Amino acid sequence: MPTYPWGLAPEGLATRAQLVALGLRPRGEAVAQVMWHSRKSPAPRFARLYPVSAATPPRSRTPGQVASLAAAHRARRTCPECRRCYPYRLPTSLGTCPPCADGFTAAA
Repeated sequence: MPTYPWGLAPEGLATRAQLVALGLRPRGEAVAQVMWHSRKSPAPRFARLYPVSAATPPRSRTPGQVASLAAAHRARRTCPECRRCYPYRLPTSLGTCPPCADGFTAAA
């Protein structure tokens, strides 16, 4: 697989993150890779490169998938003790909303 240094990949190739930023998803196998060195890791790091011309928009979700995701997000925001639904996801470290974890009853 061809390997390019950071910033020197040919035009028309992009990483998965770059394709997502363009609203696309990679289709097929990676055709090259880019390599760089990180200060945090002694080993070199790699990212696969995909042709932009082969990338396509993501498939749309079905109504069932949308409903399922909405229910899952709502469950992450609902306290199991006081049953209040918050506008943010509850911390998994507490297992409940902060007022219930502190021993207070949350105002409805």
